[in-house]
Amino acid sequence: MDAQPWRVAFRCLLLLALVGCIRSESVQTCEEVRKLFQWRLGGAVKGLPDSPRAGPDLQVCTSTKPTCCTRRMEERYLIAARQDLQQVLQTSSATLKFLISRNAAVFQETLETLIRQAENYTSILFCNTYRNMALEAAASVQEFFTDVGLYLFGADVNHEEIVNRFFDSLFPLVYNHLINPGVTDSSLEYSECIQVARRDISPFGNIPKRVMGQMGQALLPSRTFLQALNLGIEVINTTDHLHFSKECSRALLRMQYCPHCQGLTLSKPCMGYCLNVVGGCLAHMAEINPHWHAYIRSLEELSDAMQGTYDIEHVLLNFHLLVNDAVMQAHLNGQKLSEQVNKICGHPVRAPTQSPRCSFDPSKEKHGMKISTRNGEETLANRRKEFISSLRLYRSFYRGLADELCASELAAADGLPCWNGEDTGKSYTQHVFGNGIKAQSGNPEVKIKGTDPVINQIIDKLKHVIQLLQGRSPKPDKWEFLQPGSGGGVGEQVSGDCDDEDGCGGSGSGEVKRTLKITDSHLCGYGYFAGNLQLRDWNGFELCFAPQLTPAIHLQ
Repeated sequence: MDAQPWRVAFRCLLLLALVGCIRSESVQTCEEVRKLFQWRLGGAVKGLPDSPRAGPDLQVCTSTKPTCCTRRMEERYLIAARQDLQQVLQTSSATLKFLISRNAAVFQETLETLIRQAENYTSILFCNTYRNMALEAAASVQEFFTDVGLYLFGADVNHEEIVNRFFDSLFPLVYNHLINPGVTDSSLEYSECIQVARRDISPFGNIPKRVMGQMGQALLPSRTFLQALNLGIEVINTTDHLHFSKECSRALLRMQYCPHCQGLTLSKPCMGYCLNVVGGCLAHMAEINPHWHAYIRSLEELSDAMQGTYDIEHVLLNFHLLVNDAVMQAHLNGQKLSEQVNKICGHPVRAPTQSPRCSFDPSKEKHGMKISTRNGEETLANRRKEFISSLRLYRSFYRGLADELCASELAAADGLPCWNGEDTGKSYTQHVFGNGIKAQSGNPEVKIKGTDPVINQIIDKLKHVIQLLQGRSPKPDKWEFLQPGSGGGVGEQVSGDCDDEDGCGGSGSGEVKRTLKITDSHLCGYGYFAGNLQLRDWNGFELCFAPQLTPAIHLQ
């Protein structure tokens, strides 16, 4: 019964003896230090001490004891210590960066797919219902959705002008093919006159204004959401490659590699010592945390607001219904519109011609998104909710970095001998300071001087994007800012609410519910515009994120 305690005691004594032997042997030879130096830093062992000796030229790893380090080794260790901290920082942030970059790519690809499908729906509308004008309308439809994509992904275009150009180009077609049946051979000047007259005589009622409102309220939040995600990636890339001060670098050297100079190649720093050194090095970075927390909260608020009548899926996939309503309204008021056009532009020179046949290939739908029975788990809104739910776990990422890095990578485990900056085996007796510049005042390991301009720039950008995000998260009553017109037009206003069970309806019948199936994608967006134009993110970069990519994002 007494054998078990005896075995435990014997093993403890054996371990202590072994540690003592290693410690004793390390004082006699520098062989292990030489090997580790060559393996870790790739340096030649020639000229390195074979046995401990005095080191009067050392700047940081000074000691009254004989040392295995030279001044050249110390300089190499200084660089390695900085690289080590940068490496653990990048490892710590890798999951967060992948979460944001992967979802940014998925959202962009999903929006591209939505745009293609909405364009297909509109083209099918003309082919099936207004076949005579379908071929002529194809260019306007393509230009409209190309501009929508450019706007979504950050191009400097005005969404109201996009809508105006589309309806300007549509009115001459409606006038020539529906209001005055039969294809006419009107001059370019006459068509341009009809386009200009469109804004004065309002043949489509208030539908263009409704489209502007819906597009603005649906596209702008998505555009801002993507901008914010790209900024989040920039923040992480910047902090991953932050330059450390000379004071920090010397403290890291003392913590990580000065033990090697005494032959203690396996020792790790004490937890308190590690927290003071790493906390001092990351003091400026910790100042990002309250702004990072607010950034994630603002993303969540915007995501919650991107639903209902102005959900981007609902708006894009029901755009063709509003186009149909607009054409029908012009047709119903044809006689009055004809008189107004004749008064403004005069009578056209008419010559009957053969109407070109519709050239749209319905099989193109196969290359767009697949519409199937509604599944709430597959909507873009639900994907955003999943992303925000995961991102919420990182709200305090920059506040607890020092604690995480020391606990998971750098410091010795509790109960084991550790390096306290001077020797091993003894505990660290200095006060452990908190996170942030103010909390680090008085830190004996790293003195904090001034502010970091790079961190200040990142904080300024976060503040700016938070304002953008909050500005794109209006209260529900502000989303319904368009009032019905007085023209008695078809489908003057989208009516009803939208919930998770009923879907969202547009004007007229045959509404398209939000049933976009989302699948994972690569981290790069792909082009879909004519001429192989590559879609890019809001600042002109392809949406592809390599570990070293740090795009400079200028908020507008």
